[in-house]
Amino acid sequence: MNRNRKRWVLCLGLLAFCAAQIQAAEEAHDDHEGEEAEGVIELTADERREAGVSIDRVAARALDETLRVPGEVVVNAYQSARVTPRIPAQVMARHIKLGDHVEADEPLVTLSSVAMAEAQGTLIVADREWQRVKSLGRDAVSERRYTEAQVAQQQAFATVLAYGMTQAQADALMSAGDASKADGTFELLAPRHGTILSDDFIVGELIEPGRVLIGISDEDTAWVEARTAPGSLGSVTRGSAARVSVNGAEWLDGTVIQRHHTLDEATRTQNLRIAVDNAGDQLHPGLFVEVELTTGSGDPVIAVPNTALTMIDGQPTVFKLEGEQELHPQAIVAGPTVGGWTVVREGLGEGDPIAVAGVFHLKSLLLKSSLGEGHGH
Repeated sequence: MNRNRKRWVLCLGLLAFCAAQIQAAEEAHDDHEGEEAEGVIELTADERREAGVSIDRVAARALDETLRVPGEVVVNAYQSARVTPRIPAQVMARHIKLGDHVEADEPLVTLSSVAMAEAQGTLIVADREWQRVKSLGRDAVSERRYTEAQVAQQQAFATVLAYGMTQAQADALMSAGDASKADGTFELLAPRHGTILSDDFIVGELIEPGRVLIGISDEDTAWVEARTAPGSLGSVTRGSAARVSVNGAEWLDGTVIQRHHTLDEATRTQNLRIAVDNAGDQLHPGLFVEVELTTGSGDPVIAVPNTALTMIDGQPTVFKLEGEQELHPQAIVAGPTVGGWTVVREGLGEGDPIAVAGVFHLKSLLLKSSLGEGHGH
């Protein structure tokens, strides 16, 4: 009986020992799972550099106070030109089409005009007479004839220029001295370099004087007209910084070049004109955009670059460096976004080292770790 009791005691002891070992193993496993859930990413300084991950310390900074308003891209009138005929003329040929880039003095369109034909004929006759009288000299002809021939040539020359011929074209016509060249045809040339924004005509059409045939503009610098509520501009003046965006994500830097002193009669808004570098050809007249204006500077606040932020489980998150190589996802309470910075309400303090570049790479490593492939390296 005593022997059986000893056996039972020994069995119970073994069972208790096994249970303790199982519990310890489960706790160790739970601790390991907690470590994986924490999502630690371990990268050495060299690995971070190769992956494009940059570390910087959080600091308090005075962010600009901004105002966002709607705007519209308009033609830069200071870098534009409109090509019009000065006399009634018929379109004989076009040499450009919409969207083409042209250089100054490049032919745009060939026109034909009865009035130009008469002016060209008069110029040829007047120039021949003037050349003859000039060759005879003042001693061979009367002063009156000499002066009349000179004035007639100059007036005929001025007439063809006024009708639309260039000085080079008129000079070529006189040099040829060929009456058959007085056919009334002439070319309108580009007054400046730029892009063809409009070409409202068809070949064979009769064009009246003053009608705009072609619009040319240099689009390297675009104008944006921003509409603001009166009294909302604060310290915005000529030269103030501004930004323009088509999609709300990518921004182009600009500068305020004019602040209108009168309100728009229809909308009762005060307009600003902003010059934007458009070398990338992203802005075109008629396009609606969002404009961000810098209206002043606020008090210093804790803020991080927008490049440091990512969304994890629906929360704005940064990667905080702890020790030499451990990067931990740190959820924050984000405030407003100003320019390229986001205010941090909670979650970070001054001096905390965080990743400010390469965050997408870190997030991909974190996801890889969460899928059961161990710590990110």
